[in-house]
Amino acid sequence: MRWRGLSGVLTSQACTLSANRLLTVAVPWLVLERTGSAAQTGLVVACQVLPYAFTQWLAGPLLDRIGPRRISAAGDVVSAVVLIVPALLGTPPLWLLTLMLLVVGCADGPASAAKRLLVPFAAADAGQSTARGVGLATAVERTATAVGTALAGWLVATLGGGRALWVAAAMLGVATLIVTLTVTDPVRDRGRDDESYLTRLRTGTAFLRGNAPLRAVTAMFVVTNLLDQALMAVLLPVWARAGGHDATVVGLALSTVGLASIASALASAGFGTRLPRRLTYLIGVLSSGPTRILVLALGLPPEAVIAVYALAGIGSGLFNPLLETLQVELIPAALRGRVQTLISAWAWAGIPVGGLFGAALLNLGGLTAALWVCGLAYLAAVLRPVWRVDWSVPVSAAPPAEPESRKLRIRLAGPGAAARVPVRRN
Repeated sequence: MRWRGLSGVLTSQACTLSANRLLTVAVPWLVLERTGSAAQTGLVVACQVLPYAFTQWLAGPLLDRIGPRRISAAGDVVSAVVLIVPALLGTPPLWLLTLMLLVVGCADGPASAAKRLLVPFAAADAGQSTARGVGLATAVERTATAVGTALAGWLVATLGGGRALWVAAAMLGVATLIVTLTVTDPVRDRGRDDESYLTRLRTGTAFLRGNAPLRAVTAMFVVTNLLDQALMAVLLPVWARAGGHDATVVGLALSTVGLASIASALASAGFGTRLPRRLTYLIGVLSSGPTRILVLALGLPPEAVIAVYALAGIGSGLFNPLLETLQVELIPAALRGRVQTLISAWAWAGIPVGGLFGAALLNLGGLTAALWVCGLAYLAAVLRPVWRVDWSVPVSAAPPAEPESRKLRIRLAGPGAAARVPVRRN
């Protein structure tokens, strides 16, 4: 029974992520079938994606106050109910489909953040380290991305876009049931009776602003997500076309990253706590970040590019669980909902402009220059946290009961730092 909560959280995540991957395939297909317009398809998809990070941040105080278990269940229920509208009303008009996806995006952000917050507590209940729980959660996410998208394509081709939405609703319903039956909420931050929602929101913002290492990592997320989007949306396809390659090379490179990261995330869950943290971070970010861009700038053949992307996947599966673990260790349990959702919101901030940034670089200097600029910018971004973060393992790496959070805050806070705890997701 010790693994019941952790198994429940991971299984629920698998269902939710698979439903999301199904939507990423079914919705564009459904809109294209209805309208034949790429512009309208992009607009409808954006209505689901854009609220995701923003509503996560807004839900932060609620996650800390009423608990992530309830937020997770409520968000998944709302999304499931909205997605069964086509079953009740027939094929919805475009405006209704857009509104449905807007509601799904608003509900999915807080629900996803809630499951992320539940992982370290469920790992502690199972007698496992935070690093192991986070490593398993990362492996679930990467598996859903690699396998779920292919399954989504098969379902859409077999059932059609409209009926595929029913399958997504069923997956979300199963996720709700699993969380409700298997997961226990952590101790919640009741706060003061006179503490308003906005005060709680400002408290999370002040904590992040006063924590230099967390700020460095957050800035790294913003820059690297922007550059990743520039690479995947613009630079990689342009490189393939310029070299006379077809989309198969692009798909193979990206799928290689995903599959390799599953294996390394499982390895991180198995023995990640025994690896030196600073060195693991360095190897992970250097192999998974700038190398994917610079290998294109060097003009290497597709076989070499795919091999480098495989190494990038291994590095990605190693350092992402490490960064997640550090967040859990650095942020007191009572503030974790507010601070982690704020970091996620900042991390997403660069994604919408990434494609535009890549296109602007192409127009200004051409493909090779754009790749070198992005590769060197990526290198600078990932190296900054190496010296801004204390990578030492805390005295107690056990996940955070509230008293331990207070001890961690006192031990790590620098002289004169009131709300400061130095050290520290695509």
